[in-house]
Amino acid sequence: MSMYEWVETILFFVVLLALVKPLGTFMAKVYQGEATFLSPVFVPCENLLYRISGVNKDEEMDWKRYAWAMVLFNLVLFAALFVMLMMQHLLPLNPQKFPAFTWQLALNTAVSFVTNTNWQAYSGETAASYFTQMVGLAVHNFVSAATGMAIVIALIRGFVRRKTSSLGNFWVDMTRGTLYILLPLSLIGAILLVSQGVIQNFNAYKTVPLVQSETYDKPKLDDKGNPLKDAKGNPVTESATAKEVTIPMGPVASQEVIKELGTNGGGFFNANSAHPFENPTPLSHYLEILLILLIPGALTYTFGIMVGNTRQGWALLGVMLLLLIASFAVLQGVEADGNPLLAKLGVQGANMEGKEIRYSLAGTNLFEVATTGTSCGAVAAMHDSLTPIGGMMPLSLILLGEIVFGGVGSGLYTMLAFAVIAVFVSGLMIGRTPEYLGKKIEVREMWMSIITILTAGIVVLILSGVAMINTQATASMANPGAHGLSEVLYAIASMANNNGSAFAGLNANVDFYNVYGSLAMILGRYIPAVAVLAMAGSLAGKKYVPPSLGTLPTDKVPFALWLTLVILIIGALTFFPALALGPIVEHLQMIQ
Repeated sequence: MSMYEWVETILFFVVLLALVKPLGTFMAKVYQGEATFLSPVFVPCENLLYRISGVNKDEEMDWKRYAWAMVLFNLVLFAALFVMLMMQHLLPLNPQKFPAFTWQLALNTAVSFVTNTNWQAYSGETAASYFTQMVGLAVHNFVSAATGMAIVIALIRGFVRRKTSSLGNFWVDMTRGTLYILLPLSLIGAILLVSQGVIQNFNAYKTVPLVQSETYDKPKLDDKGNPLKDAKGNPVTESATAKEVTIPMGPVASQEVIKELGTNGGGFFNANSAHPFENPTPLSHYLEILLILLIPGALTYTFGIMVGNTRQGWALLGVMLLLLIASFAVLQGVEADGNPLLAKLGVQGANMEGKEIRYSLAGTNLFEVATTGTSCGAVAAMHDSLTPIGGMMPLSLILLGEIVFGGVGSGLYTMLAFAVIAVFVSGLMIGRTPEYLGKKIEVREMWMSIITILTAGIVVLILSGVAMINTQATASMANPGAHGLSEVLYAIASMANNNGSAFAGLNANVDFYNVYGSLAMILGRYIPAVAVLAMAGSLAGKKYVPPSLGTLPTDKVPFALWLTLVILIIGALTFFPALALGPIVEHLQMIQ
């Protein structure tokens, strides 16, 4: 890394850590119903929303009512978006006259945005109207993020409360998360992005002539739009000449900011955050990384405040930082070393294939570990162009359950499920009943933690196996062998873990990935969410157990290291065989 890259990377983490405490404190006040500097503005709005919707903000719910409210709310949102996508051609703000989505693609897209996955099996600038982007997708970016935040707040209340079944009110938590946290931060972030050149308009696309015509080879497609391959499995191309170019327009900044802030992912454009209209400058680049990590990082401090011990939050944040920095170091190292096969041809230096030079190598790699460590799914480089071990790092971060820093809410409640398992295992090792935050960890909590952690992993392994024997799924791979397996494994992992980023090189707009991918996203989102709420209800009903000499301190460095080890062991036992057949085999092929 150059001195410039060292300075910008260190400065980024300094800014991130400096914002954790103030934002975490603010969010704790919001969810605990305390007055904030925004209360004079938003309290009347909040109360008006409750009157319109008939919500009694003082009425609390047990975990079952909370879960039902969450599921039914998301079901209604799904239906609304599905209908919108199927009727897109009849709705306003569609200057490009984009047609309606097919039902398979509409199903996949609606499920994707409701579950905070934002997996896109379509190219945003050639398929989605401005109305769809704003009223459909951007709105879901807010509410899906607020849903994850509400669930983790309910879990925190489960640790805090004693001998009760009440976990709060889902509608109140949703409203406050959206109104006091996501909306103000999005407004500030959008203004900053526009100042850097991110576009925000309703203009029709502009077609302009090229200064010089360009001849290129483009993939030849069959009647269904799938790329053709020759007898050896290589793509079939045909020569084409470009004399003009179409420049897309649209309300990008408003979509971009909540896409990052809510760890939603996806993008207005197919190139995602590598597109200059989404991410034009180095400053916008680091601002977007900051938006991705800001709320998940600050929620750890919110957790510490609400449980009455901020060191608990710092310990979890330390684990997240350790895994993030370690992943960044590996990715930076292998990409800086370059490709030995290209070196033999005289191409020396770092692997810059698929990367934007304006972000620097370190800046690009930091974005990739941030977006896959969270459930964001935005990308600033094409993962298909990474070296094999480089591509394994974002894939591994997704497979770990996206807890580094994880999605807004979902990352922290998954990390807390890992913490419960770590406490339980350590309790068995010293021969006493395990405790965490004054609550005994028993069979029910263990089962709910296991379900939370392993659901997505089981879905990934089963569906990846099915995909490898499905002719439609394998025909969608642009590359055979180990790299093709990585493409499929990444796609299924991205959907099941609600990330939404793509390895590229895979045509995902086929029935198999649209339908089975929808199932993966639903299972990966709602089974863990309901399991977390069930665990919260069980914890809330327990009495408080004061710490004793035999209590394992969970706010110290040794426990943070033990938790890190538990995460890595579970991840390795679950996914190492799949990784060995994909990126590890490909790496051995590259260096042989």
